[in-house]
Amino acid sequence: MDPTDHRGKHGNKLQLDDQTRLFLYQLVGTWGQILFPKPWKEFRLWYDKNKAKGNKPFLEGMVTTGWYKKIGEKIWTPWFIKFIQSHGYFNIYANFLHERALSVSHRDAGVNYGKTAGPDSQLLEERSLDFNILEMQPLSSLKWFDFCFREVRPGRYVKNVEELGALLHSLQKRDSIFLVNLLGVSDAIVRNLLCHFERLNIRNYILMGPPSDSLFDLARRGHPVINVDQFVSSIGMNKLTSQGSSLETIKGIVAKAYVINKFIENKYKTWVLDGSMLLTSDVLLESGDPKDDFCVANNLELFYAKSSPSSEKIWTNGFVSKVVAMADSLGRKDSTTPSFVYIVTKLLEQNGASIRRVDETSFGTKIGSSGLGKSSLGDKKLVYWSTEMALDSIQKRLEELNLWSIDSELSCTAVICHKS
Repeated sequence: MDPTDHRGKHGNKLQLDDQTRLFLYQLVGTWGQILFPKPWKEFRLWYDKNKAKGNKPFLEGMVTTGWYKKIGEKIWTPWFIKFIQSHGYFNIYANFLHERALSVSHRDAGVNYGKTAGPDSQLLEERSLDFNILEMQPLSSLKWFDFCFREVRPGRYVKNVEELGALLHSLQKRDSIFLVNLLGVSDAIVRNLLCHFERLNIRNYILMGPPSDSLFDLARRGHPVINVDQFVSSIGMNKLTSQGSSLETIKGIVAKAYVINKFIENKYKTWVLDGSMLLTSDVLLESGDPKDDFCVANNLELFYAKSSPSSEKIWTNGFVSKVVAMADSLGRKDSTTPSFVYIVTKLLEQNGASIRRVDETSFGTKIGSSGLGKSSLGDKKLVYWSTEMALDSIQKRLEELNLWSIDSELSCTAVICHKS
């Protein structure tokens, strides 16, 4: 089956250059597919488990969901597509050019076609070969594409400043970037946040957190991440004197300070968020005074920095060193929990920076133990919650606001394509 037949709705057309012989694509065509024993067994076990639970392979935004709702278990394509999506897998495709293929569907009238549509490609024959069919490329050099045929860049796992520079060059050429702190944030909250990034078409973001299997898996799936421990070690910050949980928080502060310095150098407008926030819009605040290089929320770990001649003059390596020293000093005091926004605001004020302070309730809504109706959101661009709030309570409140967008396997419940 031609995979374009059930690509994500509004997805991009499959467009490859003539030099691309092999590529990876998340969508699977179940006609002519070669399925190897290990992934097939994994799929069958997953299928049996989900069938026993009464789950359905619904993935909104994919035409296969409509097929399943219409004819049910007569087709297994929707199940395999949902399996691929939940595991973050990709399929290897060959590009033989000129609509040539190793297998051909003649699309005769029957179950799948009301009338004969003719062959979907031409059979590749030995006498027509104009390239080396046995030529193989390393996996690292192949292009990867998601359901919407947007390019995916797996393996962007940053451990030092040099790799951060390379990562910035791989991002889309837009003027804003989101830096999201994942310290202490559950996998479910992270995955839900990423589903909303997809819905809002936010493509320029970097996730930062301590080393974990989850962080590595996010990079495998194509999300850019920073391993905070290795990043901090690479810049010679092994002499921090704070201990315990404060040390982990301070490592995050140090990493943020260095990363923002790199963002400003590369002319990005930077938004720094914690994982206890969820965007409902890709624009948080309206433009303030042009003189404002920095913006902070009154009672929220939310920070904005604009790249400008004045901010570049302030946010230097010397300024970063002051952030590190102040964070480490506060971390040694058991009664004090270091705050990135508190520290940089104090130091920026000492340097005469123009800082705009905003009331987060003017653009955001805090969720808590009491319920909220969807109308409570209004035109709010952000919801946030206490870091002490339990996951089940967060999920319940976000469900009430139609902002919980993952299933029991922590996969997005929809594929949302945006024209590129």
